[in-house]
Amino acid sequence: MTPEPLWSDEQAASFLGLHPKTVQRMARQGELPAFRIGRYWRFRGSELDAWLQSQARSLQPNASANRKELQ
Repeated sequence: MTPEPLWSDEQAASFLGLHPKTVQRMARQGELPAFRIGRYWRFRGSELDAWLQSQARSLQPNASANRKELQ
């Protein structure tokens, strides 16, 4: 089994559409799934994708709540 490649902060930033310094700050504050190797932050693409999907789901309005409001 081949291990998943690790991404740099620049690669993670490109994937997320953010500036690399923002990605570094979010990793440092524990807002993004990341880990340090020496002085460098590293990211797994699958973890960032799962994090991004969870963020998108949390922003979607609750469909059942909206139906109740309309009635």
